[in-house]
Amino acid sequence: MKHITLSIDRDFRKGPIDRRLYSSFAEHMGRCVYGGIYDPESPLSDAEGFRTDLLEEIRPLEIPLVRYPGGNFVSGYRWEDGVGDPASRPVRRDLAWKSLETNQMGLNEFMRWCQKANTRPMLAVNLGTRGPDAARSLLEYCNVESGTYWSDLRRSHGVLKPHGVHTWCLGNEMDGPWQIGAQSAAGYGKLARETAKLMKWLDPTIELVACGSSNNQIASYPQWDLEVLDACYDQVDYLSVHRYLGGKGQTALDYLAGCDTMDEQIETLTAVCDVIKAKKRSKKTMMLSFDEWNVSPSIRLPNENEEKPWIVGPRISEGFYTVQDMLAFSGMLLSLINHSDRVRIACLAQLVNMMGPFMTTPEGVWKQTVYYPYLHALRYGPGVLLHSASQGRPLDSPKYGPVSAVVHAAVENAPDTLTIFAVNRDVKHPIQLDCALHGYADFALASHLEIGNTDLSAHNCAEAPLAVVPSSQPVEAGRTAVLHPATWNVLRFQRQKGRRKAQ
Repeated sequence: MKHITLSIDRDFRKGPIDRRLYSSFAEHMGRCVYGGIYDPESPLSDAEGFRTDLLEEIRPLEIPLVRYPGGNFVSGYRWEDGVGDPASRPVRRDLAWKSLETNQMGLNEFMRWCQKANTRPMLAVNLGTRGPDAARSLLEYCNVESGTYWSDLRRSHGVLKPHGVHTWCLGNEMDGPWQIGAQSAAGYGKLARETAKLMKWLDPTIELVACGSSNNQIASYPQWDLEVLDACYDQVDYLSVHRYLGGKGQTALDYLAGCDTMDEQIETLTAVCDVIKAKKRSKKTMMLSFDEWNVSPSIRLPNENEEKPWIVGPRISEGFYTVQDMLAFSGMLLSLINHSDRVRIACLAQLVNMMGPFMTTPEGVWKQTVYYPYLHALRYGPGVLLHSASQGRPLDSPKYGPVSAVVHAAVENAPDTLTIFAVNRDVKHPIQLDCALHGYADFALASHLEIGNTDLSAHNCAEAPLAVVPSSQPVEAGRTAVLHPATWNVLRFQRQKGRRKAQ
């Protein structure tokens, strides 16, 4: 059996993890909203049209933020269409996803859903077809108590208390030629700066996210980020980062090693932020908002909008997440955790149906394989990030060369609890993980959760929703665990009772 030593020292603390790192995303795309969180025709929905079975799954998770309403959708969206009397709301063609937007799910409905789902909103403003004035009006509608046109309009819609939205995205992927109203870096940088000025003059308490490069493969990356931040560094609080991985046409190991390039992307953009900080002699350190990330399901269903455009809630980007997808997903999640000193917000895209961990059917809700690492991160990911380093024989990726067989992250949840997340990327061999815990002399392994399968194509579906689920592994008092091939692992260490506290 292969052996890897993982070293962790209690004194090497990278800092507290912002719980918003485990946020999500709900775009008006596919069946995420219509047929997902909002389905008034379903007998499983409440009087407001929200799927109660989905709410029952989401509410206990306490997801910190849900980004809304897009995504590409927001660049053609008129937020005023989605407020007021639902009977008088216009139906429009959504050019981003070739579907019909009924506007029956709008701003105030989303805010009520957030309350029921035990989460908070992260709103995006349209900087594609609109600009600073519409963004200012939306902020006034949401955050001003009363006595102005837009705040009084909200009150006339039956919402007496302001929504108090704290975090706002200044557009979406404005560098992309696919984006409605795409901009040059100079054009967007100025637009973001002027929009930010108006919004912060109106409400100085909010925080703003400027669009970074839409991906690390676009030709303008990372020059776009340099030019945008040069224009609006003083006015914004975060630079956005987006990344999706897919396994098509790759070996399993190349797919699983993709998260290593996510590390490189974060480190590159962190350096970009610090270059502009130095150039401007600023005292502010720019943080990152990784507000879109996920893997694409390997087993894809046809996109309905290609065959039947201009319908409500078409199936888009739906499919089945395999074990292989779950492992790639887990690697991305660990990349975010390991860079949480600079990545403060991250949004899993999306929450339901459209690339989501939850899937709805007329009969109920079932969970994809990727749900479980996300659940474990929400439960055991908050705390203080510790530096962790491993030693052991690497794997040979055809695309990337030598890569670590185990990716990992270590989080001190409390003075008496330590969690190690680990992915065994070796799809054929088990690995014995020997944990050298310096400063944790009185700690021992208390539990070991594992999910995976050497059949990398194994997946859950409506007919077999429990085909791939976590299992508890036997533990012995000590600091060693066996990571089976192709598995996500959660190792929980606790202080042993009756022993003195480590110094």
